[in-house]
Parts: sequence; structure tokens; C-alpha cells
Amino acid sequence: MACIEARDLRKTYGRSVALDGVDLRVEEGRVLGLIGPNGAGKSTALAAMLGLIEFQGDLRVLGLNPWTERDRLMAQVCFIADVAVLPRWMRVRQALDYVAGVHPRFDRAKAEAFLARTTIKAASRIRELSKGMVTQLHLALVMAIDARLLVLDEPTLGLDILYRKAFYDGLINDYFDGARTIVVTTHQVEEVQHILTDVAFIDRGRIVLHASMEDIEIRFAELMVASDALDAARALRPIHERQLFGRHILLFDNADRDRLAALGEVRPASLADLFVAILGGPPSPSATSGAGA
Repeated sequence: MACIEARDLRKTYGRSVALDGVDLRVEEGRVLGLIGPNGAGKSTALAAMLGLIEFQGDLRVLGLNPWTERDRLMAQVCFIADVAVLPRWMRVRQALDYVAGVHPRFDRAKAEAFLARTTIKAASRIRELSKGMVTQLHLALVMAIDARLLVLDEPTLGLDILYRKAFYDGLINDYFDGARTIVVTTHQVEEVQHILTDVAFIDRGRIVLHASMEDIEIRFAELMVASDALDAARALRPIHERQLFGRHILLFDNADRDRLAALGEVRPASLADLFVAILGGPPSPSATSGAGA
């Protein structure tokens, strides 16, 4: 069953096109990374899914129209824009009071049990907590909400790498149960790769790649090749090429792995490198020469 299904989803702001015919289907129980550069349409897509903006096209989230049935939808959804948005004057117990008052599926006892495993005190003000503690508090609030859909929009923006890793690890280990659906937007591709089941690249309001992580692993491969085999490798038509420590690394889509292995070292393509290749990275020499031929 689809948790999110969009067909020809469009949104414009005056002459600016934020979403340009987005087609997207996210099954229940998946972790989707919606990845794109700044201004690509990530936050606009989420806003449409959450019923925060009107849109054109067809969009269903948990079987509901987000714009016309938002009240019913939000009873089943948890949304976090940024782990730094908790009011700094608020005490920890007040944060629990607030979420309990606004979300019908919040389990206060579960949040308190999670916080009991930390050094966070209920009487502490949020401004007195370290960034790591604020991350733990936010996780406690999230994981105590029995939501069918969790939406995260750049949730670790401004946190250092240790806290970002702790946030995502906690999310998967303590929250995701294989039934809930998570959608996370970010441009920090390498940091979410290990938690995703699916990925969608968005650029200029359009989905340019949508696949499961299993399909990504099967479809794309990188080849590290020495200079004496470079021409033969380029003849296999890589979609991207870069250099690292004097060696050439070529990225291939649906290439014969045995032919690649005969030319050099084959390894899985990282999402970061795939992101660069698909969303406007420098063309490979073979692609440039082919275009001019």
C-alpha cells in the first residue's frame, strides 16, 4: 500500500516553478531520502505532503488529500523541521506537556522512559542543555509519537557530525519498526545513506532518480582505473568521471561488471558520487568527446 502517492504534482510561486510535475510513490514501511541541492523543491514537496500549501495535481498521503483533509492526516503524522527549534526558555517537562497537548498519539511515559536513559533532568531549561542533549530530547519526543508517517526536513541542520550520527542511529534503532514510514530531506547525502531503503533525487522541481537502495547497488558501479586502461574504460560510456590521487574513477549505469573488473577495481557507487553525476557534475571526457562527434 502506498503511504505517499503523487502524480503530476505542481507548485508555482508567481513565475517561479517549485514543483514541476512530480511523480512519486512511497510504500508503507520505507525510509525515503528526498535529496537535492538548495532550492531544488525538497521543502516545497514536504509542505504539500503535510497540507501546508495548496498544490496542483493529485496527491494522497495515507490515503488522504493533505490540503482538504489535513486535520485527519496530521493525527497520523509527525513532522520535524529542525532539532534546534525547541524554545530555549522552555523546561524539559514543559516540552513534554506541550507535545502531549497537541498530538493525540503521544505516549508521555515512553518519552520519559527514553529520557531516563540520559542525563537530562525534567526541570532543566532547554537553553541549559548541550546540543547533544537537545538532540536526545528531540528524539524522545519523536519516538514517543505513534505516527504512521514521520517527516524530517533537514533535521540535523547546525549540529556537528557526532550529534548528527547519534540522531540518525537513534531514529533507526529506537523508532523505525518496519511498519512506519520515514521521509527525510537533506543535502548531506553521505550521512543518511546507511538508513535509507529508497532514494529520490530532486532537481529544479523534478524527480530525476527514484529507486530502492537495492536497485541503486545493482544498477550503478564505480571503476577505479589506471591511465593505461582509461581509453578502454571510457569506451564503455561512463556517466561521470573524476580523479583521485592521480587515478581515474568512472561511474557506470548498468554496465557489465565482468568487463569493468578486467580494467580495474570495481566498487559500489556512493550516493554522494551518484548525486554529483546526475545533478550536474562536470561531464566526463568521453561524454564531451561523444557530444562533439
